[in-house]
Amino acid sequence: MTGPLLLGVRHHGPGSARAVRAALDAARPEAVLIEGPPEADALLPLAADERMSPPVALLAHAVDDPGRAAFWPLAAFSPEWVAIRWALDHGAAVGFVDLPAAHSLAMMGDPTWADDEDDDTAEDSGEPASDQRRHGRLRVDPLALLAETAGYDDPERWWEDVIEHRAHTGDPLAPFTAVGEAMTALRETYGHCGSARDPAREAHMRLRLRAARKEHGDDGVAVVCGAWHVPALREKTTVTADRALLKGLPKVRTEMTWVPWTHRRLARRSGYGAGVDSPGWYGHLFAAPDRPVERWMTKVAGLLRDEDHPVSSAHVIEAVRLAGTLATMRGRPLAGLTETTDAVRAVMCEGSDVPLTLVRDRLIVGDVLGEVPDGAPAVPLQRDLTRLQRTLRLKAEADERELDLDLRKDTDAARSRLLHRLRLLGVDWGAPARGRTGSTGTFRESWRLSWQPELYVRVAEAGVWGTTVLSAATARAEAEAAGATALNEVTALAERCLLAELPDALPLVMKALADRAALDADVGRLAEALPALARSLRYGDVRATDTAALAEVATGLALRICVGLPPACAGLDTDGAAEMRGHMDAVHTAIRLLPEARDVTAQWAAVLEKLAARDTLPGVIRGRAARLLLDDGRLPEDEAARLMGLALSPGTAPAEAAAWIEGFVGGSGGRGRDRSGGMLLVHDERLLGLVDAWLTEVPAEAFTDVLPLLRRTFSAYEPGVRRTLGELVRRGPAAGGGTAPTEAGLPGFGAGLDEARADGVLPLLRLLLGEQQPDDNDLVGVGR
Repeated sequence: MTGPLLLGVRHHGPGSARAVRAALDAARPEAVLIEGPPEADALLPLAADERMSPPVALLAHAVDDPGRAAFWPLAAFSPEWVAIRWALDHGAAVGFVDLPAAHSLAMMGDPTWADDEDDDTAEDSGEPASDQRRHGRLRVDPLALLAETAGYDDPERWWEDVIEHRAHTGDPLAPFTAVGEAMTALRETYGHCGSARDPAREAHMRLRLRAARKEHGDDGVAVVCGAWHVPALREKTTVTADRALLKGLPKVRTEMTWVPWTHRRLARRSGYGAGVDSPGWYGHLFAAPDRPVERWMTKVAGLLRDEDHPVSSAHVIEAVRLAGTLATMRGRPLAGLTETTDAVRAVMCEGSDVPLTLVRDRLIVGDVLGEVPDGAPAVPLQRDLTRLQRTLRLKAEADERELDLDLRKDTDAARSRLLHRLRLLGVDWGAPARGRTGSTGTFRESWRLSWQPELYVRVAEAGVWGTTVLSAATARAEAEAAGATALNEVTALAERCLLAELPDALPLVMKALADRAALDADVGRLAEALPALARSLRYGDVRATDTAALAEVATGLALRICVGLPPACAGLDTDGAAEMRGHMDAVHTAIRLLPEARDVTAQWAAVLEKLAARDTLPGVIRGRAARLLLDDGRLPEDEAARLMGLALSPGTAPAEAAAWIEGFVGGSGGRGRDRSGGMLLVHDERLLGLVDAWLTEVPAEAFTDVLPLLRRTFSAYEPGVRRTLGELVRRGPAAGGGTAPTEAGLPGFGAGLDEARADGVLPLLRLLLGEQQPDDNDLVGVGR
């Protein structure tokens, strides 16, 4: 070759990657220069480590602002990765030539470069130019222009037909020559497309290229870069002119490392994604030695069989034939993803898109997660996290999985502490979830884990708080406690500290909690804070944490709520009353959890009795107070019926009566499905009769006003409960207060207890308890 070998590629293109490998094999350059940040030159030898497995990415972040970060992802089918491995395997010098990350990161957020802010992390990481919209700017799409010239309406399909699906058996440099000429023609017309950053980037590339040519000679250097930049590297400029373009660029101190990447992240077009629609398909095209369509169909068949779809060898053969036929009809050199997908849908999925979704998720995109050797640079916090992950046998995986923990086991308790500490640091590797066992006990926790590449950035950001997970979480908790202004913020923080077991942070958090609680007189805010404290006391018991100070604060909050709740309930509008009802439910549950709170429980019960009897309060408040007392066994059934009779008396406005019903028989806070309220009416015919009688007497003109309240109340019941209530209302009350057969063959519900029928279960109960051995005659009644 004469002069440097310029290999213009499309990032993350398997055809480009194969062509690059063939060109390098033919030219055998002494040095290979690659588009990328030069700070990563020292990391390139790690690419030869057998433990390095793509997809991986170069991560650069500002030392003083770790959240200012950028990724350069590389897959096995990326031309840049192929060039790196070729150079390392053949002993050639290798380095990056793009604009340093120190400048790229400094440009982020700078209005001067805002129109081009994401180029390094999106465009030049492989996002198709046809989709490059940044801050309202649409860049010229070279692929779209070339495709239109060739008569294609889809630039992606044109590129696949010309590059990806062609078997280049002739001159290995021919494809690059043709693409370079095409890009030269486009740049003569459009220049650098108005990009503010490209001139500086290309000036830096030229400077690095000059230095390499001086060391290795004109014919000893190969450059692998985006095809768009090839004409700029051929351009005749002076060193002075290129240095002038780089003068005065903003700069920050940066650190760089390798991090694992995923195919799913490659497929994303936002955030740190690369915009590759089908990384799994591209990886297959690059890795398949021959017959790519046949091998692909075999993979699809294997996946569908594993998911119990009936797919035979005949299906595979027919799908291959159909894909080839479609490619021929559409004038394509080889069946592409569109043709293979159409064939799979028609032959293997019987026209359904449901199993096709599985194929796209598992194969077309894929769940591949790369690996990076332990020797890669990392911030101290990341190293400590890696050590803990290894010790606790918690592997960072991209696939979402559930983890059930038994906190009585040391390893599971340590895993729980780690996940809670990471959440406090903003590293959301795990999210609490409802366990598969459905257990609500405090000795069990369930998590949903998924490690995403951007969490490496979150870890780097959290590194400012400390060098270990424990020290960083402690420092972060102390800082949040000092800066918190709302009581509920501090109570939530106290709960998180107990879950994460941060003993050094708890004293400061508890002091902040006591200070905020003493100054806050709003009953609503006190009620919002109490449940978190009560839960924290339970967690403290599980984790053997001293919670005496926390219990003292919680008890004080509960007593202040008892004093302030009655006046706070007066004069509330509909929305305010509904919100207060939710606070009552939460406080009622929280007080039950307080240890040794007999006096608080008694005082709370007295407050509920006062609320239930005060007819000047909103109906939903009075009804809820009566219901809570009834559930606790502090309100006799006769008294509950009397209160309902008063609330539903003719002198009560229909809307107010409906609100009382909503508070009394509605669910907890009106959220989700309710069972207890409906079953209360099912099993107490007196209450159901009162509701029924009141409803039938509501005037027609008022019925439309109360209907929404009633509908909201009864729609929260389970379908079976609603059906049973309908049957009871339809057949009316049982005569004589006992049981009576109904036309449906089911017993009715009377006001009194049928003692004879209740006694029938006693022999079987004694047998279960082992108190005696009844004879057969004793069990006859039970059988009936």
